[in-house]
Amino acid sequence: MPVHDLKAPDAARTHLPVVVIGAGQAGMSASFHLCRAGIAHVVLERNVRFHAWKNQRWDSFCLVTPNWQCRLPGHPYPGDDPDGFMLKDQIVDYVEAFADSFDAPLREGVTVTRVGRAGSGHFEVDTDAGLWSADHVIVASGGYDRPVTPPYAADLDPSIAQLHTRDYFRPEDVPEGRCLVVGTGQSGVQLMEDLRIAGRDVSLAVGPAPRSPRIYRGRDATDWLFEMGYYDRTIEEQPDPKATEAKTNHYLSGRDGGHEIDLRAFARDGLPLYGSVTGMEGTTIRFAPDLEKNLDDADKSYLGIRDMIDTYIAENGIDAPEAEPFRKVWRPDEEITEIDARDHGITSVLWCIGFRPDYGWLQVDCLDATGRPVHRRGVCDTFGMYFLGLGWLHTWGSGRFLSVGEDAAFVTDRIIQRLADPEKLRRNA
Repeated sequence: MPVHDLKAPDAARTHLPVVVIGAGQAGMSASFHLCRAGIAHVVLERNVRFHAWKNQRWDSFCLVTPNWQCRLPGHPYPGDDPDGFMLKDQIVDYVEAFADSFDAPLREGVTVTRVGRAGSGHFEVDTDAGLWSADHVIVASGGYDRPVTPPYAADLDPSIAQLHTRDYFRPEDVPEGRCLVVGTGQSGVQLMEDLRIAGRDVSLAVGPAPRSPRIYRGRDATDWLFEMGYYDRTIEEQPDPKATEAKTNHYLSGRDGGHEIDLRAFARDGLPLYGSVTGMEGTTIRFAPDLEKNLDDADKSYLGIRDMIDTYIAENGIDAPEAEPFRKVWRPDEEITEIDARDHGITSVLWCIGFRPDYGWLQVDCLDATGRPVHRRGVCDTFGMYFLGLGWLHTWGSGRFLSVGEDAAFVTDRIIQRLADPEKLRRNA
């Protein structure tokens, strides 16, 4: 990788008012607003635009929120199925059409290796294709750089294959035999279902993820929540913002028109369930005795959403069909805390426990002690630094098609104001 002269004079660099890092929906939304305002900038993308949508989603991937929530700037969902759930290729077509709707100054195949302060007060953005400087930097690289696997995964017998969500595209990627899927966020439950539909043998380690209704009282639950203003509530309005930021997404599916995922029903129909994985050694896999608690907590979340909708319907005198009473169709007879993978026919483990961002290249004081960005609606205290595309950056929809465009508009509007009167706004940052 080239090493650039970071002490070179500013005149030796390409200086622009704004550098955007990342060309997913967040970075391209920022570019849309900057282009419309006539602000010179560049979007640097280490792969190709929308790389994750194109190359890091499994074949049967689909949205879990309805198509009408796709609201990229100037480009709402254009199709004829607003209540459906776009498949992977349709999502790619949607984001590509959005990008084609304007002329973004995009540089693909450019990896940012360092962002730091220059002596002049500007930011230096060092890459494998040259050195930029900028007055403002928007980090829109997302939070999916590093797949999470626990340290004890290294102690599992090497004869048992280990894959991560990012490695899975189709059931054929998983070796013959039983696959233990670990994690019950949106990815975990959908990949478990994908394998079962293909006739594969699966077990599931159930974590603390919440679940949601799909169709409830005649409408998709997300339609009700949107109408109720639930998605407009900001992170500051949450009872515990830190806990909200860390919370796993509710699990449900958009597959085949959308449906709920009740793990108790899967267990009733033969899916082996365990609690959270706590350790591995050789062919031994250990679990916490928390299966029933995790199922109960998921149901509590599910029922909480139903109660919110019931209250809204009652308070507003809405004519809506009555709901079927909730009942638990299965519960564990015992908590299994240890198994021998060999005895259970487990030949693979599919880790679905999330990702972490990698900000090792970011040498600017804008991260907390845990490495999380410190900001208010994407605007950092460090003048000129911004983040976009993170979950709960401002609202529930910040990391999604629903609200990323609104967040991009807010951040770019702040940049436009600061470029117009930088010294005044630096003092009042």
